[in-house]
Amino acid sequence: MKLLSRAISCPHCGHNQHVDIDPSSGDQDYYHDCRICCNPIHMRLHLDESRKCVQLYIDADDEQYY
Repeated sequence: MKLLSRAISCPHCGHNQHVDIDPSSGDQDYYHDCRICCNPIHMRLHLDESRKCVQLYIDADDEQYY
């Protein structure tokens, strides 16, 4: 599978940036630093085989759970 390029918005500063996604390794959970504010962006990649699509979830990973 080839690399996918998508535009995302940083959950910290709101800056739009392009990221390359490699879906060949299946479901992934990783961090990508924002190019502007340098805060970590939590990215979760899910391959939906039944619908043949890639789902990308973006969050700041600073939510507090009680």
